[in-house]
Amino acid sequence: MSSSDLKTILHSKRANLYYLEHCRVMQKDGRVLYLTEAKKENLYFNIPIANTTVILLGTGTSITQAAVRMLSQAGVLIGFCGGGGTPLYMGNDIEWMTPQSEYRPTEYLQGWLGFWFNDAERLEAAKILQRARIEFLRKVWKKDRDLVLSGFDVANPVIDNTLSSHYEKIDSTRKPSDLLLLEAQLTKQLYKIAAQNNNISDFKRERESTDKANGFLNHGNYLAYGLAATTLWVLGIPHGFAVMHGKTRRGALVFDVADLIKDALVLPLAFICAKENATDQEFRQQCLQAFTDHKALDFMFDQVKALALKNDPEKEEQTSS
Repeated sequence: MSSSDLKTILHSKRANLYYLEHCRVMQKDGRVLYLTEAKKENLYFNIPIANTTVILLGTGTSITQAAVRMLSQAGVLIGFCGGGGTPLYMGNDIEWMTPQSEYRPTEYLQGWLGFWFNDAERLEAAKILQRARIEFLRKVWKKDRDLVLSGFDVANPVIDNTLSSHYEKIDSTRKPSDLLLLEAQLTKQLYKIAAQNNNISDFKRERESTDKANGFLNHGNYLAYGLAATTLWVLGIPHGFAVMHGKTRRGALVFDVADLIKDALVLPLAFICAKENATDQEFRQQCLQAFTDHKALDFMFDQVKALALKNDPEKEEQTSS
């Protein structure tokens, strides 16, 4: 297959995000495979690269140059991370390898930079993302039957009042640090609600903690970062042009975009799976299924594209159509 054939499926429509550990990724007979080694036999599994957005390589993995070449041709992002999808170094970062294509669109980067150097416009962009985050959460927690049955229901007065209160406060923020504080307060309240819904007492959010809920939150958040990084790479917007998480923090825009879906999908599933004592693989599968069911990647693309073109109504209308 040619490189153009491998990119036929748009990234926003691709179905697969892989986290691999204790295996070897290689190219064999024109396909990308991963090899697991058992005592009595070695097993090969095919990776459908044309329908894959991100591959996260965790503990005990290796990858060949030929496999990287094919993944690059298909536009797949490769991430190196620690066990369970959590970062390998410093506890707050992840290393991405991105295909070096110069054929990505320029209009979104140009539109992004058109407002990014203006402090007021950059803050307004951050507010738009935060409003979209709450709107998406309301939408998901209203229609996802499994989440509603587990207590994540926007019809619940406590949840409804919490979301409404924070939505109203977004307009009154005067600087990115105020918005970050507001975001942290909302997430903290959602943690409390989630812990109560699932009878998890004395929960405290600690990234280095070994309890199930914290582990699943770390794991799911890094899956969301994979989707966010894919969105920004495809649209050609460098990860350093953040609107809220800090202008000097490398990769901060990934965190801004990932926040669009983390509270709506990762947070409730982390607590539900912790209550059910699920395995990492079971939690990961539920997360990926939720991303697909609620079109999380599509939502990220739509929000970032609209934000990039917000000062060019004609292009924004063309994009939405």
